[in-house]
Amino acid sequence: MGMGSRCGDEEAAAAVTLPLLAAAVSPISSRSRSHAGDVHLLSAAFLFVFSAYLPTQNLQSTLNTEGNLGAVSMGILYASFTVSAMVAAPAVRRLGSRGALVVGTSGYAVFILANLLPTWRTMVPASVYLGFTSSVMWVGQGTYLTSAALSHAAEKKLPEGQVLGRFNGEFWGLFASTQVIGNLISMALLRNGKDGEKNLLFTVFLGCMLIGIVLMCLLSRRDESKGGSDHEPQECSFLRDMSRSAVAPLADPRMLLVAPILAYYGLQKAFVWAVFTKSVVTPVLGVAAVGGAMAVYGAAGVISSLVAGRLTTGLYSSTFIVSTGAVLQAGVLLWLLLFYSPMGGLLGPAVPLVVGAVWGVGDGILNTQLSALIGLLFKNDKEAVFAQGKMWQAAATAAVFFLSPGATLPAMLSAVAAALAVALAAFLFLSLVVERSYDALKL
Repeated sequence: MGMGSRCGDEEAAAAVTLPLLAAAVSPISSRSRSHAGDVHLLSAAFLFVFSAYLPTQNLQSTLNTEGNLGAVSMGILYASFTVSAMVAAPAVRRLGSRGALVVGTSGYAVFILANLLPTWRTMVPASVYLGFTSSVMWVGQGTYLTSAALSHAAEKKLPEGQVLGRFNGEFWGLFASTQVIGNLISMALLRNGKDGEKNLLFTVFLGCMLIGIVLMCLLSRRDESKGGSDHEPQECSFLRDMSRSAVAPLADPRMLLVAPILAYYGLQKAFVWAVFTKSVVTPVLGVAAVGGAMAVYGAAGVISSLVAGRLTTGLYSSTFIVSTGAVLQAGVLLWLLLFYSPMGGLLGPAVPLVVGAVWGVGDGILNTQLSALIGLLFKNDKEAVFAQGKMWQAAATAAVFFLSPGATLPAMLSAVAAALAVALAAFLFLSLVVERSYDALKL
């Protein structure tokens, strides 16, 4: 049979299978609630899921140390995420953003299960699977939240930038609190690092994961954007959609200029997970205190996310807020690079906590502002741009996990500082020059 026939068969199969899969993870009733109510529910679901996953991730470089299993597994996870991001946008369009959220969460449950028996045979496949499912979930999250914000703004006749900032501030504020809740749980249950304590911890985390999945099933359906698929030829449309999602955003100069700060966003998170916990916290406070230090980091992120979300009114306010966060993180990097050395006494234990708090403020700002920024600049192709952004973030995160076991702390600090300088310069050029020219063309 010819290529066209095979593509037609594949399209027919996808047309049957994907809607059935989405239906399987959908609640029986799809009664709509308010747009703000859906954001509350979405935020609560992520609160449970990531209160379990993030502390598990934080502990990889300190618990699974044999052969650098933890760090390598995280590198594999984010490498898988990077590759899978190419298919995430068309998958979300077919599953719907709600279906993508539920299906995507399954990978996090599998990863936590693998940590109950951490070997190369369990961790590597779990990491590959989580990389795929999480790429689908995060594109679904960005699409879902942006759709809710834009719909709320249209119904209430409010500025889109203000609503995007408020909704993202709420979501990322609760998301940042997962570092507090999850790490306090891990600190309470993982006092001596014994196998029984670890098994209890991951069992509790599986319970949190289940609650999060149930909450996601209760979300209202939001499938407003189909990426123009109704007007495209049907044969092989999934492959064509995948190609367009991977390549088309790169034709927009705004995407090329925002890509460096999206990559830095992933890099600075991986720096905390793989380098800060291992090279700054553990030498001074010990493994048992990693959870406490990350809780401080998360608490600072909660506050800054909520404040930054409320202050966002549009692109130029976002530019100022992002610049503030970048300056704070640049200060931390330079201080660690030029002046830091592990200290004893009363002051020594406070240093990692202060560093984590300041870094968390910058992280909370980036969380809120980058999601709102994509919603403002790329309203007409949300799935593709969110997928592209997650690809850049995951690639940078994977690089840190692969390189950190063999790199010194000064080398990692220098690399992160250089990436921040490039990212901030490109972002400022975008907001001050390129977007102004786009506004002029619209007029």
